[in-house]
Amino acid sequence: MAPFDLPVDVALARPIDRLPASAGSDRVEPKLDGWRGVLAAGPAPRLYSRHGTDLSRAFSDVVQAAAELPPCVLDGEVIAVLATGALSFSRLQTRSGRGPRPGADFTVQFAAFDALADDTDLRPLPYLERRHRLLTLLENAPATIWPVPTTDDIDQAQAWFGSLGGGVEGCVLKPARSRYTAGYSSGWRKFRLTTTVEAVVVGIVPGSSPARQAAVLAQPDAHGRLRPVGISLPLGRAQRAELAPLLHPAGSDLAELPGTVGGLPGSAPVAFLPVEPEVVVEIETDERAEFARYRHRPKVKRVRGDLSPEHLVRVGR
Repeated sequence: MAPFDLPVDVALARPIDRLPASAGSDRVEPKLDGWRGVLAAGPAPRLYSRHGTDLSRAFSDVVQAAAELPPCVLDGEVIAVLATGALSFSRLQTRSGRGPRPGADFTVQFAAFDALADDTDLRPLPYLERRHRLLTLLENAPATIWPVPTTDDIDQAQAWFGSLGGGVEGCVLKPARSRYTAGYSSGWRKFRLTTTVEAVVVGIVPGSSPARQAAVLAQPDAHGRLRPVGISLPLGRAQRAELAPLLHPAGSDLAELPGTVGGLPGSAPVAFLPVEPEVVVEIETDERAEFARYRHRPKVKRVRGDLSPEHLVRVGR
């Protein structure tokens, strides 16, 4: 049994916009495109999401492999790996609420980046010592459970970006002497690759207050039809003021989008007020889209008054 109750609150990384010139006393790990998971290994293995949801049934193959490890608790990323070695977040989503299916063209693996416990609570130990324990625990692990690499060289970390078929979406910097604590107090920092593209505003999510209003964003598919690809982060006051006179309601009734457009599988549907598809905005978003949506909520950067929807590049979906 773990030396503490499970599930457990996990450490989180604060987003940063740019990488430092050097790692300094930090260690740098690749940020893999998957689901955060806490894996309790040993005789009674279980897998939990970062929010404490029991994922053991959906990822029973990972849990079965974890039974071969010594008793321990690992923090890491659940990833779907294709035969080419590329990561696929969309394949991972097919496991939501289900489990392994015969004939699948991918394997689910657990990329561990921290050891929270063996027969003792390891969280009070500094990162470097926890890293050593992690490598020891995984010395004879099944091939589907492995430790992520780490480096103290920013240039080496950047060489990882975009590898594994684009599955390395950035990196996480961790102070070498930091303890593992819940939330943001461990001092972890996260840099994620982004790109800027254009999208059309096709709706507004009212939100519980003006400060929580967001834009429903669409892009043309291969046939030129606008398809919702994401819901923006909340719009700032200046953005709301700029967009307000430009947007025109397309009816008085609220419409609804599946939760998968604005979040992960299982998310509640999103109600929004449709607007005429007239306004193009520049957005900062993921390097790639999967399942015809962006993995993370895009950030609206500015209105592109010089562009109209027909100027947007069609995307094959």
